[in-house]
Amino acid sequence: MNYKTVTENRKARHEYSILETFEAGIALTGTEVKSLREGRANLQDSFARVNNAELLLYNMHISPYDKGNQFNHEPKRTRKLLMHKAEILRLLGKTREKGLALIPMKVYFKRGIAKVELALARGKKLYDRRDDIAARDARREVDRAMKERSRLQ
Repeated sequence: MNYKTVTENRKARHEYSILETFEAGIALTGTEVKSLREGRANLQDSFARVNNAELLLYNMHISPYDKGNQFNHEPKRTRKLLMHKAEILRLLGKTREKGLALIPMKVYFKRGIAKVELALARGKKLYDRRDDIAARDARREVDRAMKERSRLQ
């Protein structure tokens, strides 16, 4: 792929079951873009929601730009996400289902334009997380045993 990742939400895959992903543009100010290019953003605890047929991103932290003056941006302001109206209405219908949320997975630049990857996700229960950890550990053990076996031959 031809994009430069700025930040990722690593905890999201642990805490949510990802059902579907979408790409959306972000409406940003100049100092926000400069700060993003420096990689100074955080998606922890952020989420998206549809309000009045607009897709909004909440709690995404973009650090103030060092060389910005009094026109610098507010770090945790609500940002508008840019998608086609039909896609937004489809997301609205899906998020009204019980337990589904829109979680930003990563922010990246694609051909010079800031984009966010949104995931339609369902929160995992504690036992689901434990099952995932157990499956990952079992897979790791099998891979280790296969590697050891191939080394002995």
